[in-house]
Amino acid sequence: MITIVGGVYRERCMRPAWDEIYGSAGRAATAIARFGGLVDLHARVDSNRQIVVDARAAAEGFQFVATPADAGVTFEYIHGLSTPDIRGVSAGKSRMAITADKVLRFGMIDGTAVVDAEYAVFDPQNADDIESFQANGSRARHLALVLNKYEAHLLVPGSRDLPAEELASALATQESAEVVIIKMGPLGALVYDNGATSTIPAYRTKRVWKIGSGDTFAAHFAYGWMEGGLSAHEAALIASRATAFYCENQGFPDPTLLANFNPQPLQPSSRYRGGYRPKVYLAGPFFTLAELWIIGQARRDLFALGVKVFSPYHDVGVGSADDVVEKDLEGVRECDALFAIGDGLDSGTIFEIGYARALNKPVVFYAENESDEDKKMMEGSDCQITDDYVSAIYHTVWAAVTS
Repeated sequence: MITIVGGVYRERCMRPAWDEIYGSAGRAATAIARFGGLVDLHARVDSNRQIVVDARAAAEGFQFVATPADAGVTFEYIHGLSTPDIRGVSAGKSRMAITADKVLRFGMIDGTAVVDAEYAVFDPQNADDIESFQANGSRARHLALVLNKYEAHLLVPGSRDLPAEELASALATQESAEVVIIKMGPLGALVYDNGATSTIPAYRTKRVWKIGSGDTFAAHFAYGWMEGGLSAHEAALIASRATAFYCENQGFPDPTLLANFNPQPLQPSSRYRGGYRPKVYLAGPFFTLAELWIIGQARRDLFALGVKVFSPYHDVGVGSADDVVEKDLEGVRECDALFAIGDGLDSGTIFEIGYARALNKPVVFYAENESDEDKKMMEGSDCQITDDYVSAIYHTVWAAVTS
């Protein structure tokens, strides 16, 4: 039995459409139960959310222990990479106390959980107000931390320039943890286990459903390490594949589904592994507020995933052909991949796509509203085509880091 404690929230996403009640803890409970594990879920919920989670617990076969809340928390996303609007968070934070043999604890925005466990896995989650595992009095004889590199740096002051291995070692010492998993994007994840380090790959997927992917990783790692008796490396390897399944299918694997799922490991170039930051050319029209908005979103999201971005609007500006064309073409020549926003079939964007392909640059073409006929030239010239924004962003970054 794994006890899970954390947030159960409503999640609403505009594109692709999504309106469900999961949150970190609720999603982890479903992920482990679907994989065959026994789960005891603890969370604060209002009466409306409790009805939904009670029904899911009955269907999935896990136990749910609800702590009453006056109102529920809702996360509202425009897309899976957007910063959500968070509604319903009360001024005071609740405090739950959990004593169990094996605990998966998530950081929460509406409270904290004091854990006393033999084994615990902790995912701090809340980067805006990150909390050390022990800060609230939690204890575990055997502790594993699962977090991304940004969160790891927040927990270890002055660690910005530390290599991942040293960062993990510093975290393990500071937090009295046996295991530290640091997720590193295209580089996969670093696994620190009692002084020894290893890495596991990230995987390519056809589509990327990002909301809740970190929860899924933590859930499968916790199940493999605490319940399955696997080494930290083996548990993290399974967790990475299960997360890829979740991202591609927007759902949870059972053991058979995961056994038959064989995603391709991402293989970043040696220069990227050595610290090189690839450059992405951001092609798209910028003549209306809506067009400028999506250009701004894409530029922000590409930057956030660690690549450089050349944006004609931001880096060259508007002007005559003599003012801008050669500078834009130089940007295409210097890029490692090109991200093209195709809706509207802007003539400048189409030219940039053709120029990039003539130079054998990888191109990701994102368009939701264009016909197969209008996309025929892009398809025939081996552009990668998708109608999902988040998938397009990730495919672009993957193309850049492997080129």
